[in-house]
Amino acid sequence: MPDKLLICTDLDRTLLPNGPQPESAMARQYFSALVERSEIMLAYVSGRHRKLVQEAINHYLLPKPDFVIGDVGTTIYHIGKSEDWHRQSAWEDSIASDWGGKSHADLKLMLNDMDGLRLQEPDKQNCLKLSYYVPLHGNHKALNALIEQRFSDAGVKAGLVWSEDELAGVGLLDILPARASKFYAIKALMKTHGFDERHTVFCGDSGNDIEVLVSPIPAVLVANSQSDVRERALRLSRAKDLSEQLYIAKGDFAGMNGNYSAGMLEGIAHYYPLTRQWMGLDSGDK
Repeated sequence: MPDKLLICTDLDRTLLPNGPQPESAMARQYFSALVERSEIMLAYVSGRHRKLVQEAINHYLLPKPDFVIGDVGTTIYHIGKSEDWHRQSAWEDSIASDWGGKSHADLKLMLNDMDGLRLQEPDKQNCLKLSYYVPLHGNHKALNALIEQRFSDAGVKAGLVWSEDELAGVGLLDILPARASKFYAIKALMKTHGFDERHTVFCGDSGNDIEVLVSPIPAVLVANSQSDVRERALRLSRAKDLSEQLYIAKGDFAGMNGNYSAGMLEGIAHYYPLTRQWMGLDSGDK
């Protein structure tokens, strides 16, 4: 085992049991025992902005992280020992140029006439994240092509991240600088703090986690993920010859069901067997 292991996890419906599937009773306690170890650093990776991340930590009594990647990868925070949040402005400066000098307001104006886009609330936007609601079963492929063409004509390099709010029954679209995403933010965090792929694991559940799930970073897809996400992740990881870097939780670990943090623990133990002991599990548990 390395001196330090970096666990990066999505929040909603990955660590947080806020989907329709049941949570295993002891899963979050085992997770807390794991990340309390000095050998582990913890990063929350979320589409949420800072205030909503803090609300989730308080509401679900989550372990305090060392880092938070927020706003779908457009912000990175280091959490100090006194729990002060230090925003890493260098990251935002490095990705801002992708928009070719255009602002959040400029991009919004460029898309004002497009059917199917409904602007999300102001607290879900930031200067490098333009977020919309979209019809859940709309023609996302066609809409994606139209937006990309319009941006290309304007010299804007943007990443379009499609996902969905399963409970609300609505699609989500985040428009970011091309180099801003959960994957690139995690890579930046790894580089800054000296982690490589052998000492890093990512856990996720949804479409906006796909880029990390099918990357060289060892990844865990929790059992409560939707079938289309599982199928897409499997297809893309095979196409990239990265199947060994993707673990899909089955729900056969320590008597737990594989949903949410139970699936995270199952996958982490798959990559790093010694962590079973760190979770407080008996050696005889399967």
